[in-house]
Amino acid sequence: MSSLVKIMETVGQGSNLPLYQQLQRALREAIDKRLYGPEAALPAERLLAAELNLSRITVRKAIDGLVSEGLLVRRPGSGNFINTRIEKNFAKLTSFSEDMRARGRTPRSVWLKRSTGTVTPEEALRLRLSPGSPVYRFNRIRYADDIPMCIEYATIAAGFLPSIDAVKMSMYEALEAAGNRPVRALQRLSALLLNGEHAELLQAEEGSAGLSVERLGFHRDGRAIEFCRSYFRGDMYDFVAELNG
Repeated sequence: MSSLVKIMETVGQGSNLPLYQQLQRALREAIDKRLYGPEAALPAERLLAAELNLSRITVRKAIDGLVSEGLLVRRPGSGNFINTRIEKNFAKLTSFSEDMRARGRTPRSVWLKRSTGTVTPEEALRLRLSPGSPVYRFNRIRYADDIPMCIEYATIAAGFLPSIDAVKMSMYEALEAAGNRPVRALQRLSALLLNGEHAELLQAEEGSAGLSVERLGFHRDGRAIEFCRSYFRGDMYDFVAELNG
């Protein structure tokens, strides 16, 4: 009996979920447990159907859902593969940690610098603060599992956090705990080539494609909370947005 069959049986015990959703849960767990390596191909749909004693329609529906989530990628003529690229919904205000957990990845950070200070002229302009206003600065490398995904330089207006030590891993979780999570943001995306410093931190080649994202997050009362500038690896991250006419 294969590991996936065992997981499927465990997921199905006492579950009232449709079979395709049970299979989706089993595949997510199998991917989390590294039964399939990065960019590995899943067994063919007909083989999965035979092994799990499911209809091919059920298997196809389960895989279609995981493709829509971005966990799998379908390559015509080749099959279905584990997607190592991260798709970030550019129109949805979520934290890096939330995005990674939603995709079955483990988020972590390596701190480059944490400091208190007063606003620079640029920060004062972006955050609409008076000269001399106190801020907290957080510079770090963000990882998905063991892969460096981005470098983040964030400035938070000090009044929205009880102290600089309130931030452990997720700034948004710390802000939410303080009752000050941003409710909207303005984001700007631009393409760039990674310089030597950023490439080294991201374990990429100097001059390789990168993405710069600037985010200005706002409190529910309209005050600016955070100004964040992040540099992403272009080979690992995609930003998508749904447009409605």
